[in-house]
Parts: sequence; C-alpha cells; structure tokens
Amino acid sequence: MTTSAQTVLAPTRARTAAAGATVRRKQGFQHGGWFVAPFLALFVLFVIWPLLRGVYLSLTDANISGDSANFVGLDNYREALNDPLMWDALGHSAYFTLLVVPCITVLAFLLAMLAHHIEHAKWLWRLCFFAPFLLPSTVAGNLWQWLFNPGTGMVNHVFGIETPWLTDKSYAMLAVVITTLWWTVGFSFLLYLAALQGIPAHLYEAAKLDGANAWHRMVHITLPMLRNITGLVVALQILASLQVFDQAVVMMDFTPGPEESTRTFVQYTLEQGFTSYRVGYASAISIIFFVLIAAVALARMWLLRNREEGGR
Repeated sequence: MTTSAQTVLAPTRARTAAAGATVRRKQGFQHGGWFVAPFLALFVLFVIWPLLRGVYLSLTDANISGDSANFVGLDNYREALNDPLMWDALGHSAYFTLLVVPCITVLAFLLAMLAHHIEHAKWLWRLCFFAPFLLPSTVAGNLWQWLFNPGTGMVNHVFGIETPWLTDKSYAMLAVVITTLWWTVGFSFLLYLAALQGIPAHLYEAAKLDGANAWHRMVHITLPMLRNITGLVVALQILASLQVFDQAVVMMDFTPGPEESTRTFVQYTLEQGFTSYRVGYASAISIIFFVLIAAVALARMWLLRNREEGGR
C-alpha cells in the first residue's frame, strides 16, 4: 500500500516542484528586470535609436540645416562606394591599424615582462608605463605636436636629425603612430601584466628543474599561457585603431594633414556631415564603416571559436 501511494504521489510532487521552479524563475526575472531596465533604456536611447536613425538618414538627402529630407534610396551608398576620397580615408585608417596593432602588442608584452620581473621599485615602473594612458587625447596630441616640431621640438634635437614630421606626407602618419604607441600602450600593458601574474609559479619551477632556460620558459610556458589575452589585445587594438581620429586631428591642427595623408575614415565622415552639411551622405558612410567594424569583430569571434574547438 505504501509503495502504491508513493507511486501515485511521485508525479504530483514532480509537477508541484516544476511549477514552483517556474514561478521562482518568473519572479526572479521580474525582480531582475527592474535592475536591468535602466541600462536597457539607456542602451536603446543612445545606441539602438541612433543606429536606426542613421540608417533612415542614409536613405535620404538630409542636410544639417534641418530642411525636409527627400528619400533617395541607395543613392548615397552608390556614391560612397564610388568615392575615391572615402577609399583613401579608409586606406589611411587601415595603414595606421597595420602599423599600430603589431607594434603595440609586442611593446605591451615586453613592458609587462619587464615590470613583472624587475626587482626594485615595481610600482614606479608600472606607473610610468601606464600613466600616459590616463591623459586626454588632446593633451597627448598637443604634447607630441610640440615634440615633433622641427624648430623647437626635442625629437629632432635629441636624435640629431631634421625630419619634417608634421609637414611631409611620408612622415605625418608615422608621427601619429608613434604618438599613439606612447599614449595607449599602457592599457594593453596592464592586461598583459595581470595575465602574467596569473600564471602559476610551479610551472616555471618545474621547467627549471627540467633544465629549461629563460628563452625556453618564455616560448613554451609564457606565450602559450598568454594566447587568449594576446587575442583580446589584438582584437581591441584593431577596433580602436580603425576608429582613429582624436590624435591625428589634434596633431595636424584640425586639417587632413600634408596632402591629406592623415585623413582617416572617421574624419572624412565628420567632414561630410559638418563641413559639407551632407548628413544623409555622412550617415551612409557611417553605416558602411559600422558594417566593416562588425565584420572584423565577427571574424575575430569566428577564429577564436574555431581555435578553441580545434584545441579540444
């Protein structure tokens, strides 16, 4: 009799437990929703709505004067894809990215290794490497504009050269790259330093007992353990470098640079929207740039997922 009763009551208890769990999930979602709601409201207001508004404007001939806009369909996109100035600006941004990303990745790793293994005044080294990142972009740009000045700057005097950094198209973008490396390497340095501190010490101790020298320990322990953080640094730097704007504009006194050699994609977009007053065309360029950035981010996610699956 007892067994039969338990058999009868078991499904009822299971249904009751499942119903209770469902109620608790709903209650948890309702309570959690109030905490998430402010962020969602701000996200919709400052991200989703501007994006949708930009898509709409890109299909019109809207201008900054506020006159009524006419629907032009994909005309802005066709013009943008055939605009040589837009492709030149994109090429400048891509060139800047190709220079900055590998240099900043290697430099940040070397600085982190130095700060991690140095014995004395560790806090001072870490402060010196990270402090420039705390400066506003205008301060960093103006500082290096003065350092690169052919007449009064320190760069040419220290190295005994007479390079026209900011007035020659062959050197202008290189000057922006050097400024960016000094200014932003601190962020990647901090990521690498945190990752280095997370590597278990017993791995190095075991390697020493096996006779591995410093080079072998770095190649077979440090670099593999930093693989994920290196992928993160590279991805973040690519996305940030493609959107370069502040330091280039400040250093070139808000001009496209000598022979327009430092005009980046973001700068060209702003010129079209706020100098030429073509808001619709600038919106179309922005959407194209958004698609390119999204493609880079998705490609990075796809490569990372395939690498993780391949390592299993």
